[in-house]
Amino acid sequence: MKILVLNAGSSSQKSCVYEITGNTLPEEPLKPLWEAKVDWTHQQGFAELEVKTAKGEQLQEKIPADSRTQVMAHMLDTLCKGSTQVISQPSEIDVVGHRVVHGGQDYRESVVITEEVKQAIAHLATLAPDHNPANLEGIEAIEQHWGTLTQVAAFDTAFHSHLPDAAAIYPGPYEWVEQGIRRYGFHGISHQYCAKRASRILGRDLASVQLINCHLGNGCSLAAIQNGRSIDTTMGFTPLDGLMMGSRSGAVDPGILIHLLRQSDNSVDELAKVLNKASGLRGISGISNDMREIREAISQGNSRAQLAWDIYVHRLRSYIGGMLASLGGLDALVFTGGVGENNPEIRAAACEAFAFLGLKVDHEKNAHKPVDIDIATSDSSVRVLVIHTEEDWEIACECWLLLEKKSA
Repeated sequence: MKILVLNAGSSSQKSCVYEITGNTLPEEPLKPLWEAKVDWTHQQGFAELEVKTAKGEQLQEKIPADSRTQVMAHMLDTLCKGSTQVISQPSEIDVVGHRVVHGGQDYRESVVITEEVKQAIAHLATLAPDHNPANLEGIEAIEQHWGTLTQVAAFDTAFHSHLPDAAAIYPGPYEWVEQGIRRYGFHGISHQYCAKRASRILGRDLASVQLINCHLGNGCSLAAIQNGRSIDTTMGFTPLDGLMMGSRSGAVDPGILIHLLRQSDNSVDELAKVLNKASGLRGISGISNDMREIREAISQGNSRAQLAWDIYVHRLRSYIGGMLASLGGLDALVFTGGVGENNPEIRAAACEAFAFLGLKVDHEKNAHKPVDIDIATSDSSVRVLVIHTEEDWEIACECWLLLEKKSA
């Protein structure tokens, strides 16, 4: 089965093709036959396209970005033409899988995309305005360029769809529940993959382990995972809740928002922009949303960068403690995402607070770019794993399982 995966964001489009053979899914993620990335922000008026294949062919282009749909069509053409060709025609693709950020209450598992599903994704764009429209754009680009291929939506919210009511329902008026205002949680595809991967690294059945998964990137969220399911998470009704992030505030006192809205020079749209684009590491440091640049500024004595770091670590530790209370025990603390995988200082700082539990990090392992390994000491009471998240592979697996179920 050849599976094309489209993972769309507001600033980039990542795509890859996997070929899964045999009657069972492999335990280890396969290497893609073809990978592509479109960066929409490289230069005004242009998009940057990078393509590579399993055979080592590479392509780099700058493309006029007047129409994102046309750029995506050109990206898809590199699958079938030129030096990066890996298929002779689009019909060789059995299914196209899409990461869709918000699935609301109705979509609790991956589904084949229909007009009804597309309408739901569009409707839910009000709750994920930076992501759902881009996800829908990818779906429509396939339809326009390649016709009636089977397409599947894998929802980031689905992994959290069985949260207990006590964790999911906000303490506002009960009418909110009836209106669908609740904690949905996000990064579910990554949390799901890392939970499975963690159980294999530990040599344990997924249903028997208690995990806290820390997805730390430009967007950040934690998930408390028990019996293979998310029972608590930090992102909420939207991806804005919870941890301090690259440019998102995370949770703040709602009274602050009321206070700001009462000031005549603030509008809802301006406040949304501040909370999503001008807060977090960027807002506090005044430098960047990139943790690497924050660390560099700290080394030069920048006090605001130090404050941004201190707040980030404080809130990370605080929310890990909250997840720990939800679980009532912990087998492994997992770090993933761009910051989680690549920043040993963040991992060490987060773990230090839990030394009282007997959690001990092997600092040499932590410092040497660990990938899919346990960095805890042999006598640590809690394992500490660094896992390279493979969202695209998890989406491909969801597509394979869905099509296998349909053909059974």
